[in-house]
Amino acid sequence: MAEVCEKMNPLQGLSKAHPGFSFDDIVEIWHGRRTPLILGAFILLVAIRIYIHKIEQPEPLKALPKEIQKKFVPTHTNNKEADIAIVEKSSARPNGPRRIKGGITKKSAVEDRDQHEKSRPLKVLVFFSSVTTKTEKMALQYLSTLEKSAARLSQDTGRQILKPELHDLAEIDFEDFFVSPAKSVEGAYLFYLFLLPSYNIDTINDTLLQHLEETHHDFRIDTAPLASLLGYSVFGFGDKEGWPDEAEGYCFQAKELDKWMSKLTARKRAYPVGMGDMKGDHVERFEEWASGILEVIAHVARSGCLGEGVSGSGDAVESDVEDLAEEDDGEVLFEDDASNEEKESSRPLDDVEDLGRMLRTSDKKETTSGRKAPLAVDFTSYGSSTKKRTQTAPVIKEMVAKNSPTYAALTKQGYSIVGSHSGVKICRWTKSALRGRGSCYKYSLYGINSHQCMETTPSLSCSNKCVFCWRHGTNPVGTTWRWVVDPPEMIFEGVKEGHYKKIKMLRGVPGVRAERYAEALKIRHCALSLVGEPIFYPYINEFLAMLHAERISSFLVCNAQHPDQLAALKAVTQLYVSIDASNKDSLRKIDRPLHRDFWERFQRCLDILREKRFRHRTVFRLTLVKGFNVEDEAEGYAQLVERGLPCFVEVKGVTYCGTSTSSNAGLSMSNVPFYWEVCEFVKALEKRLKDKGLKYGIAAEHAHSCCILLASERFLVDGKWHTHIDYKRFFELLEERGADGDWTPEDYMGEPTPEWALWGNGGFDPRDDRVDRKGRKIENVVVREAPPPESW
Repeated sequence: MAEVCEKMNPLQGLSKAHPGFSFDDIVEIWHGRRTPLILGAFILLVAIRIYIHKIEQPEPLKALPKEIQKKFVPTHTNNKEADIAIVEKSSARPNGPRRIKGGITKKSAVEDRDQHEKSRPLKVLVFFSSVTTKTEKMALQYLSTLEKSAARLSQDTGRQILKPELHDLAEIDFEDFFVSPAKSVEGAYLFYLFLLPSYNIDTINDTLLQHLEETHHDFRIDTAPLASLLGYSVFGFGDKEGWPDEAEGYCFQAKELDKWMSKLTARKRAYPVGMGDMKGDHVERFEEWASGILEVIAHVARSGCLGEGVSGSGDAVESDVEDLAEEDDGEVLFEDDASNEEKESSRPLDDVEDLGRMLRTSDKKETTSGRKAPLAVDFTSYGSSTKKRTQTAPVIKEMVAKNSPTYAALTKQGYSIVGSHSGVKICRWTKSALRGRGSCYKYSLYGINSHQCMETTPSLSCSNKCVFCWRHGTNPVGTTWRWVVDPPEMIFEGVKEGHYKKIKMLRGVPGVRAERYAEALKIRHCALSLVGEPIFYPYINEFLAMLHAERISSFLVCNAQHPDQLAALKAVTQLYVSIDASNKDSLRKIDRPLHRDFWERFQRCLDILREKRFRHRTVFRLTLVKGFNVEDEAEGYAQLVERGLPCFVEVKGVTYCGTSTSSNAGLSMSNVPFYWEVCEFVKALEKRLKDKGLKYGIAAEHAHSCCILLASERFLVDGKWHTHIDYKRFFELLEERGADGDWTPEDYMGEPTPEWALWGNGGFDPRDDRVDRKGRKIENVVVREAPPPESW
C-alpha cells in the first residue's frame, strides 16, 4: 500500500529519496513562492511562442484574380507596403476545415445590381409541359413573339438580349437546369419562364415538383442553387369547371412550382403567378402576364436587378404574416404601453397642443437634460392677440422639409412625400386585395376595387389632433395655410409615380394575383383621406379636375373645420365629413381641434352639406370610440343627421393598431367596440331617425372592417338598395355638363347593391378567401348580437 501511495505522490517519493528534504518543506516552498513561480512560467511560455513565430516562414505571395484585386487593393494609395499587406491578408487561407454557417445570405437589390456585369448578355429560357398539345402550341407562339420583343428590347435598352430558348420538360434532364443554372455558351445571365398546365393525373409536372422539393431538402446542395438567375415567373393553365375554387386545385401545380422556385432562387420571383382558365379568359390573362414579363426584362436589362423594394427584388418576404400595424382607412387606435421616458426620447416631433404642457415641465428638464423647451405657438387666425402676432410678416417655409423630423417620421412609416406638403401610401387593403384576401369596405358599399385605389393627400397638415389618428404627433398641424404651395400638376404626377412605384414593389410577394397586379397599374380611384386635411390645400379643385380628367374617381374626406373651402368645393364623386361626436364637449375631447370656434365651424359645415346633398353624394362618417361617443349618443347623432341630411351615414368602429408615441391619448384596446356593439348602435340610430320622420335604413355592411352603412331612401329603388356608383356615368356627366353642371347623385346611381354586401350578409368580397396570419383559410363568422352574460 505504501508503494502505491508513493507512486501516486511523486513528491512524497522524492522526500524518501532525500531524507533531509521532507514533503512538508516542498509544500512550504510552494506556498511561499507560488506567485513568482507562476509568473516565471507564464513569461517562459510567451518567450517560446515569440521564438516559434519568428522562425516560421511566411507563405509566398499568390496572384489574385482581378476581381479580388479590385475589391481589396486600393487604387488611390501610393503606399506599396500597405497594398502588399492587403493582398496578403486577402489571400490568406485557414489551415483547418472551413466553418460552414447555416442560413441564406440575403442580398439587397443594390448589391445585386453592383455585382451585375452589364457587358454580359441576357437570355430567356421558356419551359413548358403539355399532354393535349394545347400548351405546346401556345408556348411556340409565345416564343415567336418573345423573339421579336427581345430584338426590340435590345435596341431600346442597349443591352444584348439573346434569342430565347424553348424546352419541353418531358425531354430535358432536370439536373442540367434545376440543380444549378443551365450552362450558356454565350455566358449569359438567365431568366426562367414556365408555362404549366395543372393535371390531376400523373404527368411530368409531378416529377418536376418532386425533383425541386428534393433539391431544396438535399443537404449536399446549396440552399439556393439557382440564386444566380436574374429571375423567374410561372403561368398556369387550368380549368375552373373541374375544381371547386382556386384554393382547392385550380392551377395548383403552377402555384406549387412557384413556391419551390422561390426557395431555390432566393426569392427571385419576377412577376406574380399568372393563371388562365382554358375554357374562359386564358388568352386575356396570358397577354397581361406576358406584357408584365417584358416590362420586368427591360428593367433588368437597364438596372441589373429586379428592382428596389421588399418583393420582386431578390429580397422578397416569403412570409404570409399580415401587416400587424397597418392603418385601416383613417380611424386607427394605438395603445400606449411604453414608459414615459421611452416616449419622450423616441418622439420625433411634438404636437402644437402639447407645447404648453412641455413649458410647464421645462424647469426640471432643463436642469436634467440641458435642453430648452420649445416656445408655445398658437396658430389660430382670429382674435386681438392674433393681430399683434401678425404685425411681423411670417417667414414662408416648407410644410415638410426633407431635413425635418416630420419627413423622417413619415417616410419611416411608409409614406412617399411629394413636393413639400403632399404624400401617398399603400393601404393594407390594397395589399390584401392583390393577394385575394379581401377588399376594404369601399368595395362592399360602393363597388371600388381596393387594388386600383390610390390613397393620398395634397395636404399633410390638419387642424385637428384626433385621439384615434394613426399618426400621433408626426404630421404638422395648424389652422391657416402658412407654407409654400406646390402646383397641383406636380402633386398629381408625383403621387401617381409614388403609388405605382409602391405597387411594383409588391409583384414578388407570395400570393399576388397576376390579373389584379395588372389592374393595379391602372389607378381608377383616389381616396383623399390618408392623413391631414385635403380640403386645406388651396388648389384642391384643380387637383380634383386632374383626377377626373383621367377618369379617376374621388372620395374626399374632411373634418368639418373649414366651411369656406367646403362651400367652394366643386364636383367630387363622394364627399365625406367626419362626424366624431354629437355634442361640443365630446368633439373637443375626441377631435381635439385647434380652432377655438370649432363647434360653430362644425355646424356651418353641416349646413353646407345640407345644401350640397343634391349636387354631391354626401356622407357622414361616424367613428365609434368606446367610452367616448358610443354610449347614449344615438339621439345626438340623429339630430346632426337631421341637420345635414346626408345621402349616407357610415358607422365604423375604431381600429386597433399597435402602440402610439402619444402619451396623452389615454386609449387602449378596451376603447375598440365589438361588432355587435356597433350593430346595436346603428339599430338605435336608425330607430331615432325614423322617430324623427327621416327616411333612412340600414343598407349594407362590411363586418371585416366593423363598418355599417345607413342610406337615405333616395337610393332605395323598387325595394332594392343602390349604394354602388356608376363611375362611367359620373365621368360622362362631368364631360357633358361640367363640374358646376345641373346633375344629382341619383343620376350616377349604380346597379343594385349585390346580395352579399347587403345588411345581414357580412359584406366580405366573394371573389376572395379570408385567411389567418399563417395564410390558412378561415370562415367568416359575424356576431351581430351580444353574447350571453355567462360567456363573458
